[in-house]
Amino acid sequence: MNIHEYQAKQLLGQYGVVVPTGEVCETPEDARKIAEGLFARGEKVVIVKAQIHAGGRGKGIFKDGFKGGVKLCASVEEVFRNAKAMLGNVLVTKQSGLEGRKVSKVYICNASDIKKELYCAVLLDRVTSQPVFVVSTEGGIDIEEVAAKHPEKIFKLSINPAVGLMPHHGRRLASALGLTGELIAVGAKMFMGLYKTWWECDASMVEINPLCIIDLHGKKSLLAADAKISLDDNALYRHPDIQNMRDLAEEAPLEIEASKHGLNYIKLDGNIACMVNGAGLAMATMDIIKHFGGEPANFLDVGGGASRGQVAAAFNIILSDPNVKGILVNIFGGIMQCDIIAQGIVDAAKETNLNLPLVVRLEGNNSKLGKKILTESGLSITSGDSMSDAADKIVRAVRK
Repeated sequence: MNIHEYQAKQLLGQYGVVVPTGEVCETPEDARKIAEGLFARGEKVVIVKAQIHAGGRGKGIFKDGFKGGVKLCASVEEVFRNAKAMLGNVLVTKQSGLEGRKVSKVYICNASDIKKELYCAVLLDRVTSQPVFVVSTEGGIDIEEVAAKHPEKIFKLSINPAVGLMPHHGRRLASALGLTGELIAVGAKMFMGLYKTWWECDASMVEINPLCIIDLHGKKSLLAADAKISLDDNALYRHPDIQNMRDLAEEAPLEIEASKHGLNYIKLDGNIACMVNGAGLAMATMDIIKHFGGEPANFLDVGGGASRGQVAAAFNIILSDPNVKGILVNIFGGIMQCDIIAQGIVDAAKETNLNLPLVVRLEGNNSKLGKKILTESGLSITSGDSMSDAADKIVRAVRK
Protein backbone atom coordinates (compact mmCIF):
# COMPACT_ATOMS: atom_id res chain seq x y z
CA MET A 1 0.00 0.00 0.00
CA ASN A 2 1.26 3.46 -0.90
CA ILE A 3 0.50 6.60 1.06
CA HIS A 4 0.74 10.30 0.28
CA GLU A 5 3.80 12.42 0.94
CA TYR A 6 2.18 14.28 3.82
CA GLN A 7 1.26 10.98 5.47
CA ALA A 8 4.79 9.64 5.01
CA LYS A 9 6.11 12.74 6.74
CA GLN A 10 3.68 12.25 9.61
CA LEU A 11 5.08 8.76 10.20
CA LEU A 12 8.70 9.89 9.85
CA GLY A 13 8.11 12.77 12.26
CA GLN A 14 6.86 10.32 14.89
CA TYR A 15 10.27 8.64 14.78
CA GLY A 16 12.34 11.78 15.12
CA VAL A 17 13.03 12.60 11.47
CA VAL A 18 12.94 16.36 10.85
CA VAL A 19 10.21 17.23 8.32
CA PRO A 20 8.84 20.57 7.05
CA THR A 21 6.08 22.34 8.94
CA GLY A 22 2.85 22.12 7.01
CA GLU A 23 -0.71 20.89 6.60
CA VAL A 24 -2.78 19.22 3.94
CA CYS A 25 -6.04 20.67 2.62
CA GLU A 26 -8.69 20.11 -0.02
CA THR A 27 -9.83 23.66 -0.88
CA PRO A 28 -8.03 26.84 -2.02
CA GLU A 29 -9.59 28.70 0.91
CA ASP A 30 -8.03 26.30 3.42
CA ALA A 31 -4.72 26.60 1.57
CA ARG A 32 -4.90 30.35 2.08
CA LYS A 33 -5.52 29.96 5.83
CA ILE A 34 -2.58 27.58 6.23
CA ALA A 35 -0.33 29.93 4.24
CA GLU A 36 -1.40 32.89 6.38
CA GLY A 37 -0.26 31.01 9.47
CA LEU A 38 3.10 30.08 7.93
CA PHE A 39 3.83 33.61 6.69
CA ALA A 40 2.71 35.08 10.03
CA ARG A 41 5.37 33.08 11.86
CA GLY A 42 8.07 34.50 9.61
CA GLU A 43 8.33 32.15 6.63
CA LYS A 44 9.55 33.86 3.47
CA VAL A 45 8.57 31.15 1.00
CA VAL A 46 5.76 28.57 1.19
CA ILE A 47 5.42 25.49 -1.02
CA VAL A 48 2.23 24.12 -2.59
CA LYS A 49 2.59 20.41 -3.45
CA ALA A 50 0.00 18.31 -5.26
CA GLN A 51 -0.66 15.05 -3.42
CA ILE A 52 -0.87 12.05 -5.75
CA HIS A 53 0.71 8.59 -5.70
CA ALA A 54 3.23 9.36 -8.44
CA GLY A 55 6.69 10.87 -8.62
CA GLY A 56 7.89 13.66 -10.89
CA ARG A 57 5.20 16.06 -9.71
CA GLY A 58 7.37 19.14 -10.02
CA LYS A 59 7.92 18.57 -13.74
CA GLY A 60 4.40 17.30 -14.34
CA ILE A 61 1.82 19.04 -16.52
CA PHE A 62 -1.88 19.27 -15.75
CA LYS A 63 -4.44 18.32 -18.40
CA ASP A 64 -5.47 21.97 -18.81
CA GLY A 65 -1.86 23.01 -19.54
CA PHE A 66 -0.94 24.33 -16.07
CA LYS A 67 2.67 23.33 -15.43
CA GLY A 68 4.13 21.94 -12.24
CA GLY A 69 2.62 20.13 -9.26
CA VAL A 70 5.11 21.76 -6.88
CA LYS A 71 5.17 25.56 -6.61
CA LEU A 72 7.24 27.98 -4.51
CA CYS A 73 5.14 30.92 -3.39
CA ALA A 74 6.15 34.27 -1.89
CA SER A 75 2.68 35.40 -0.84
CA VAL A 76 -0.63 34.14 0.50
CA GLU A 77 -2.43 35.01 -2.72
CA GLU A 78 0.14 33.11 -4.75
CA VAL A 79 -0.51 30.04 -2.60
CA PHE A 80 -4.25 30.47 -3.14
CA ARG A 81 -3.88 30.77 -6.95
CA ASN A 82 -1.65 27.72 -7.27
CA ALA A 83 -3.81 25.59 -4.97
CA LYS A 84 -6.89 26.60 -6.98
CA ALA A 85 -5.14 25.67 -10.23
CA MET A 86 -4.15 22.23 -8.90
CA LEU A 87 -7.19 21.05 -6.95
CA GLY A 88 -9.66 19.10 -9.04
CA ASN A 89 -7.24 19.12 -11.96
CA VAL A 90 -5.52 16.06 -13.46
CA LEU A 91 -1.73 15.96 -13.17
CA VAL A 92 0.29 13.91 -15.66
CA THR A 93 3.83 12.90 -14.67
CA LYS A 94 6.35 10.41 -16.00
CA GLN A 95 5.15 7.97 -13.32
CA SER A 96 1.38 8.54 -13.53
CA GLY A 97 0.85 7.32 -17.07
CA LEU A 98 -0.87 9.33 -19.78
CA GLU A 99 -4.20 9.22 -17.95
CA GLY A 100 -2.69 11.17 -15.03
CA ARG A 101 -4.07 11.46 -11.51
CA LYS A 102 -6.72 13.82 -10.19
CA VAL A 103 -5.44 16.09 -7.43
CA SER A 104 -7.85 16.19 -4.50
CA LYS A 105 -5.38 17.38 -1.84
CA VAL A 106 -2.48 19.80 -1.68
CA TYR A 107 0.21 19.98 0.97
CA ILE A 108 1.16 23.47 2.14
CA CYS A 109 4.53 23.68 3.94
CA ASN A 110 7.47 25.94 4.62
CA ALA A 111 10.49 26.11 2.32
CA SER A 112 13.85 25.78 4.08
CA ASP A 113 17.20 27.25 3.05
CA ILE A 114 18.65 24.19 1.32
CA LYS A 115 22.44 23.90 1.12
CA LYS A 116 22.72 20.46 -0.50
CA GLU A 117 20.42 17.67 -1.67
CA LEU A 118 21.13 14.02 -0.82
CA TYR A 119 19.33 10.69 -1.21
CA CYS A 120 18.51 8.08 1.43
CA ALA A 121 16.24 5.04 1.50
CA VAL A 122 15.65 1.81 3.40
CA LEU A 123 14.21 -1.17 1.57
CA LEU A 124 14.22 -4.94 1.64
CA ASP A 125 17.06 -6.70 -0.14
CA ARG A 126 15.30 -9.80 -1.44
CA VAL A 127 18.61 -11.54 -2.17
CA THR A 128 19.90 -11.37 1.42
CA SER A 129 16.47 -11.08 3.11
CA GLN A 130 17.81 -8.11 5.05
CA PRO A 131 16.97 -4.41 5.21
CA VAL A 132 19.44 -2.33 3.23
CA PHE A 133 20.22 1.39 3.30
CA VAL A 134 20.78 3.01 -0.09
CA VAL A 135 22.34 6.47 0.06
CA SER A 136 23.79 8.86 -2.50
CA THR A 137 25.24 12.34 -2.64
CA GLU A 138 23.11 12.86 -5.78
CA GLY A 139 19.74 13.81 -4.33
CA GLY A 140 16.73 15.43 -5.92
CA ILE A 141 16.74 13.18 -9.02
CA ASP A 142 15.56 9.63 -9.66
CA ILE A 143 17.83 7.03 -8.11
CA GLU A 144 17.44 5.00 -11.32
CA GLU A 145 19.06 7.87 -13.24
CA VAL A 146 21.91 8.03 -10.74
CA ALA A 147 22.42 4.27 -10.99
CA ALA A 148 22.57 4.50 -14.80
CA LYS A 149 24.90 7.50 -15.04
CA HIS A 150 26.88 7.46 -11.77
CA PRO A 151 26.69 4.00 -10.15
CA GLU A 152 29.82 4.78 -8.15
CA LYS A 153 27.85 7.44 -6.27
CA ILE A 154 25.45 4.91 -4.74
CA PHE A 155 26.39 3.34 -1.41
CA LYS A 156 24.55 0.34 0.04
CA LEU A 157 24.71 -0.98 3.59
CA SER A 158 22.90 -4.14 4.72
CA ILE A 159 21.61 -4.35 8.29
CA ASN A 160 21.34 -7.59 10.26
CA PRO A 161 17.66 -7.58 11.37
CA ALA A 162 18.55 -9.59 14.48
CA VAL A 163 20.83 -6.77 15.66
CA GLY A 164 19.31 -3.69 14.07
CA LEU A 165 20.93 -0.38 13.23
CA MET A 166 24.06 0.23 15.32
CA PRO A 167 26.06 3.46 15.89
CA HIS A 168 28.85 2.33 13.57
CA HIS A 169 26.27 1.92 10.78
CA GLY A 170 25.25 5.54 11.24
CA ARG A 171 28.87 6.71 11.00
CA ARG A 172 29.45 4.72 7.82
CA LEU A 173 26.31 6.14 6.22
CA ALA A 174 27.25 9.67 7.28
CA SER A 175 30.70 9.21 5.77
CA ALA A 176 29.22 7.91 2.51
CA LEU A 177 27.10 11.08 2.28
CA GLY A 178 30.07 13.32 3.07
CA LEU A 179 28.60 14.53 6.36
CA THR A 180 31.12 16.09 8.72
CA GLY A 181 31.25 17.77 12.11
CA GLU A 182 27.93 18.21 13.87
CA LEU A 183 26.07 16.65 10.95
CA ILE A 184 27.48 13.21 11.78
CA ALA A 185 25.46 13.03 15.00
CA VAL A 186 22.44 14.62 13.29
CA GLY A 187 22.70 12.07 10.53
CA ALA A 188 23.00 9.13 12.94
CA LYS A 189 19.77 10.22 14.63
CA MET A 190 18.02 10.63 11.30
CA PHE A 191 19.16 7.20 10.08
CA MET A 192 17.83 5.62 13.27
CA GLY A 193 14.46 7.34 12.79
CA LEU A 194 14.35 6.20 9.20
CA TYR A 195 15.17 2.61 10.14
CA LYS A 196 12.61 2.54 12.96
CA THR A 197 9.94 3.87 10.59
CA TRP A 198 10.75 1.09 8.12
CA TRP A 199 10.88 -1.62 10.78
CA GLU A 200 8.01 -0.70 13.08
CA CYS A 201 5.58 0.30 10.32
CA ASP A 202 6.27 -2.91 8.34
CA ALA A 203 7.27 -0.87 5.31
CA SER A 204 8.71 -2.33 2.15
CA MET A 205 10.39 0.98 1.31
CA VAL A 206 11.03 4.30 3.00
CA GLU A 207 12.61 6.88 0.71
CA ILE A 208 13.71 10.46 1.34
CA ASN A 209 14.51 12.30 -1.85
CA PRO A 210 15.78 14.86 -1.43
CA LEU A 211 17.29 14.59 2.02
CA CYS A 212 18.49 18.16 2.48
CA ILE A 213 21.24 19.82 4.46
CA ILE A 214 19.69 23.02 5.81
CA ASP A 215 20.36 25.84 8.26
CA LEU A 216 18.09 25.45 11.28
CA HIS A 217 18.32 28.11 14.00
CA GLY A 218 21.93 28.85 13.06
CA LYS A 219 23.00 25.20 12.97
CA LYS A 220 23.26 22.69 10.17
CA SER A 221 20.57 20.01 10.16
CA LEU A 222 18.99 17.40 7.91
CA LEU A 223 15.46 17.71 6.56
CA ALA A 224 13.23 15.19 4.77
CA ALA A 225 12.09 17.60 2.05
CA ASP A 226 10.16 14.87 0.24
CA ALA A 227 9.26 11.36 1.35
CA LYS A 228 7.72 8.20 -0.03
CA ILE A 229 6.66 5.12 1.93
CA SER A 230 5.36 1.82 0.58
CA LEU A 231 3.87 -0.59 3.11
CA ASP A 232 3.58 -4.36 3.18
CA ASP A 233 -0.10 -5.17 2.56
CA ASN A 234 0.24 -8.44 4.44
CA ALA A 235 1.15 -6.61 7.66
CA LEU A 236 -1.51 -3.90 7.57
CA TYR A 237 -3.72 -5.80 10.01
CA ARG A 238 -1.15 -4.87 12.66
CA HIS A 239 -1.47 -1.16 11.88
CA PRO A 240 -5.10 0.02 11.80
CA ASP A 241 -3.91 3.64 12.04
CA ILE A 242 -1.82 3.24 8.91
CA GLN A 243 -4.56 1.27 7.17
CA ASN A 244 -6.80 4.31 7.62
CA MET A 245 -4.34 6.27 5.48
CA ARG A 246 -5.33 4.28 2.39
CA ASP A 247 -6.63 6.56 -0.37
CA LEU A 248 -8.91 4.49 -2.59
CA ALA A 249 -9.15 7.34 -5.09
CA GLU A 250 -5.49 6.71 -5.92
CA GLU A 251 -6.02 3.04 -6.73
CA ALA A 252 -7.44 1.37 -9.82
CA PRO A 253 -11.11 0.37 -9.25
CA LEU A 254 -10.50 -3.22 -10.39
CA GLU A 255 -7.55 -3.57 -8.00
CA ILE A 256 -9.73 -2.33 -5.15
CA GLU A 257 -12.43 -4.87 -6.05
CA ALA A 258 -9.82 -7.64 -6.21
CA SER A 259 -8.49 -6.79 -2.76
CA LYS A 260 -12.01 -7.24 -1.32
CA HIS A 261 -11.87 -10.90 -2.39
CA GLY A 262 -8.28 -11.55 -1.32
CA LEU A 263 -7.01 -11.53 -4.92
CA ASN A 264 -3.77 -9.97 -6.12
CA TYR A 265 -4.60 -8.09 -9.31
CA ILE A 266 -2.70 -5.54 -11.38
CA LYS A 267 -4.13 -4.24 -14.65
CA LEU A 268 -1.82 -4.18 -17.67
CA ASP A 269 -2.21 -2.92 -21.24
CA GLY A 270 -2.61 -6.21 -23.14
CA ASN A 271 -5.66 -8.20 -24.26
CA ILE A 272 -5.04 -11.70 -22.84
CA ALA A 273 -6.26 -12.02 -19.27
CA CYS A 274 -4.44 -14.39 -16.91
CA MET A 275 -5.77 -16.19 -13.85
CA VAL A 276 -3.03 -18.09 -12.04
CA ASN A 277 -2.29 -19.44 -8.57
CA GLY A 278 1.05 -18.25 -7.23
CA ALA A 279 2.97 -15.06 -7.98
CA GLY A 280 5.91 -16.87 -9.56
CA LEU A 281 3.70 -18.90 -11.86
CA ALA A 282 1.78 -15.73 -12.73
CA MET A 283 5.00 -14.00 -13.78
CA ALA A 284 6.04 -17.04 -15.83
CA THR A 285 2.60 -17.12 -17.46
CA MET A 286 2.87 -13.50 -18.53
CA ASP A 287 6.36 -14.16 -19.90
CA ILE A 288 5.24 -17.13 -21.97
CA ILE A 289 2.31 -15.18 -23.41
CA LYS A 290 4.82 -12.56 -24.52
CA HIS A 291 7.04 -15.33 -25.89
CA PHE A 292 4.26 -16.47 -28.24
CA GLY A 293 3.60 -12.91 -29.37
CA GLY A 294 0.67 -12.02 -27.11
CA GLU A 295 0.22 -9.25 -24.55
CA PRO A 296 -0.99 -9.99 -20.99
CA ALA A 297 -3.92 -7.86 -19.82
CA ASN A 298 -3.26 -8.35 -16.13
CA PHE A 299 -1.40 -9.99 -13.30
CA LEU A 300 -3.91 -12.02 -11.31
CA ASP A 301 -2.84 -14.37 -8.53
CA VAL A 302 -5.75 -16.15 -6.86
CA GLY A 303 -3.44 -17.60 -4.20
CA GLY A 304 -2.77 -21.12 -3.05
CA GLY A 305 -6.23 -21.94 -1.72
CA ALA A 306 -8.79 -20.06 -3.78
CA SER A 307 -12.47 -20.91 -3.37
CA ARG A 308 -15.12 -21.19 -6.06
CA GLY A 309 -16.36 -17.78 -4.97
CA GLN A 310 -12.93 -16.23 -5.48
CA VAL A 311 -12.69 -17.78 -8.94
CA ALA A 312 -16.07 -16.27 -9.83
CA ALA A 313 -14.93 -12.89 -8.51
CA ALA A 314 -11.73 -13.19 -10.54
CA PHE A 315 -13.73 -13.79 -13.73
CA ASN A 316 -15.96 -10.79 -13.08
CA ILE A 317 -12.90 -8.58 -12.54
CA ILE A 318 -11.22 -9.89 -15.70
CA LEU A 319 -14.34 -9.29 -17.79
CA SER A 320 -14.70 -5.76 -16.45
CA ASP A 321 -11.65 -4.84 -18.54
CA PRO A 322 -12.94 -3.96 -22.04
CA ASN A 323 -9.51 -4.68 -23.55
CA VAL A 324 -9.69 -8.40 -22.71
CA LYS A 325 -10.14 -10.57 -25.82
CA GLY A 326 -9.23 -13.95 -24.34
CA ILE A 327 -8.54 -15.68 -21.01
CA LEU A 328 -5.79 -18.07 -19.97
CA VAL A 329 -6.24 -19.98 -16.70
CA ASN A 330 -3.01 -21.64 -15.53
CA ILE A 331 -3.37 -23.66 -12.32
CA PHE A 332 -0.89 -25.93 -10.61
CA GLY A 333 -2.70 -27.81 -7.85
CA GLY A 334 -0.61 -28.18 -4.74
CA ILE A 335 -2.63 -27.06 -1.76
CA MET A 336 -5.31 -26.04 -4.23
CA GLN A 337 -7.57 -28.73 -5.68
CA CYS A 338 -7.99 -28.52 -9.44
CA ASP A 339 -11.55 -29.86 -9.35
CA ILE A 340 -12.65 -26.93 -7.15
CA ILE A 341 -11.04 -24.48 -9.55
CA ALA A 342 -12.60 -26.25 -12.53
CA GLN A 343 -16.08 -26.04 -11.00
CA GLY A 344 -15.49 -22.39 -10.21
CA ILE A 345 -14.48 -21.74 -13.82
CA VAL A 346 -17.61 -23.49 -15.12
CA ASP A 347 -19.89 -21.60 -12.73
CA ALA A 348 -18.27 -18.26 -13.56
CA ALA A 349 -18.39 -18.86 -17.31
CA LYS A 350 -22.10 -19.71 -17.14
CA GLU A 351 -22.93 -16.83 -14.81
CA THR A 352 -21.17 -14.26 -17.02
CA ASN A 353 -22.32 -15.79 -20.34
CA LEU A 354 -18.70 -15.94 -21.36
CA ASN A 355 -18.20 -15.68 -25.13
CA LEU A 356 -14.44 -15.05 -25.22
CA PRO A 357 -11.80 -17.69 -25.99
CA LEU A 358 -10.92 -19.55 -22.77
CA VAL A 359 -7.90 -21.83 -22.45
CA VAL A 360 -7.35 -23.75 -19.21
CA ARG A 361 -4.27 -25.65 -18.11
CA LEU A 362 -4.68 -27.76 -14.97
CA GLU A 363 -1.88 -29.79 -13.39
CA GLY A 364 -1.42 -31.35 -9.96
CA ASN A 365 -3.87 -32.18 -7.21
CA ASN A 366 -7.13 -33.66 -8.66
CA SER A 367 -6.22 -32.43 -12.15
CA LYS A 368 -7.88 -35.40 -13.88
CA LEU A 369 -11.16 -34.72 -12.11
CA GLY A 370 -10.82 -31.02 -12.90
CA LYS A 371 -10.32 -31.70 -16.59
CA LYS A 372 -13.33 -34.01 -16.58
CA ILE A 373 -15.52 -31.27 -15.07
CA LEU A 374 -14.42 -28.87 -17.81
CA THR A 375 -14.98 -31.43 -20.59
CA GLU A 376 -18.47 -32.36 -19.37
CA SER A 377 -19.55 -28.74 -18.78
CA GLY A 378 -20.84 -28.30 -22.32
CA LEU A 379 -18.91 -25.02 -22.55
CA SER A 380 -16.42 -24.03 -25.21
CA ILE A 381 -13.30 -24.42 -23.09
CA THR A 382 -9.95 -25.34 -24.67
CA SER A 383 -7.60 -27.50 -22.64
CA GLY A 384 -3.86 -26.79 -22.57
CA ASP A 385 -1.62 -29.85 -22.25
CA SER A 386 1.27 -27.74 -20.95
CA MET A 387 1.95 -24.12 -20.09
CA SER A 388 3.50 -23.44 -23.50
CA ASP A 389 0.68 -25.26 -25.28
CA ALA A 390 -1.93 -23.24 -23.39
CA ALA A 391 -0.16 -19.94 -24.12
CA ASP A 392 0.19 -20.78 -27.81
CA LYS A 393 -3.50 -21.69 -28.06
CA ILE A 394 -4.81 -18.51 -26.40
CA VAL A 395 -2.55 -16.25 -28.47
CA ARG A 396 -3.74 -17.96 -31.67
CA ALA A 397 -7.40 -17.75 -30.56
CA VAL A 398 -7.18 -14.02 -29.84
CA ARG A 399 -5.58 -13.32 -33.22
CA LYS A 400 -8.46 -14.92 -35.17
